Amino acid sequence: MDYCLQLTQTSDLCRVRFPAMASTCEVIFDTTDATLALALGQLVQEETQRIERHLSRYRDDNIIFQINNANGVAVIVDDETADLLDFAATLWQLSNGLFDITSGKLRAIWRFDCSDNVPEQAAVDAILPLIGWQKVQWQRPTLILPAGMEIDLGGIGKEYAVDKTYDLVKSQFKEAFLVNFGGDLRVQGPRKNGHPWQVGIETVTDENNNNMQQQETIIDISHGGLATSGDSRRYLLKNNQRYSHILNPLTGWPVVSAPRSITTIAPTCVEAGLCSSLAMLMGINAEAFLEEQNVTYWSIR
Repeated sequence: MDYCLQLTQTSDLCRVRFPAMASTCEVIFDTTDATLALALGQLVQEETQRIERHLSRYRDDNIIFQINNANGVAVIVDDETADLLDFAATLWQLSNGLFDITSGKLRAIWRFDCSDNVPEQAAVDAILPLIGWQKVQWQRPTLILPAGMEIDLGGIGKEYAVDKTYDLVKSQFKEAFLVNFGGDLRVQGPRKNGHPWQVGIETVTDENNNNMQQQETIIDISHGGLATSGDSRRYLLKNNQRYSHILNPLTGWPVVSAPRSITTIAPTCVEAGLCSSLAMLMGINAEAFLEEQNVTYWSIR
């Protein structure tokens, strides 16, 4: 048993937690069988760690590192990575280039640490030539990334892990459960008492309140995925202007007039995350975009 895997139990639930993907990850089981919950939690932890090892841009021993350091040489990728690249390519097309897994290079100049360190336009202009999925040659299973460019699947990785581990648990556990990775989640319900799961959406407070978070809305959810996108913890503030960490890869600058937070519900966590992320990228048109998609959402401005 991994020492980071922790079990807590109440009169009707078992909760297993572990750290991964820069988040607290947890699975809540509608059971009092602690032995079963621990065994399933171990499987979830192992699968999450496998996905993180495979897809993290912070490692130097996986396919992402190989791609990002190939210097323009073709790389043959595995089926799992190929599926995610196909998905990313589709998102890039659907968003007219706003969702772009090559935009991570902007991290070199944008550090959203709540300071006033806004980069100069010249620094942004120097990075932009290294961004753009249209510059990548992708014909499954072969990818050619121009030298100097990078890909980062972090924008879909956590939601993908939620869905993968949800499927793993569902194959072995027939009661209700909830998979929650840092606020992105998927549930199976209703619970044995007939009630849905209840999930809290946090309010967004201003910087003068030390960015404190307080629960504002309780959502009842029995099936499907939920994801939230927002800038409550990552932003810059200069001359009373707030710069969101949601970056437009076409300009290299933060999206303007986006909501502070968007939460969406969809059949899967990946779909919920897709909707909330794309909506944030739409800026002032976020809510109109979500209305067109006919999804359930909560927006905070």
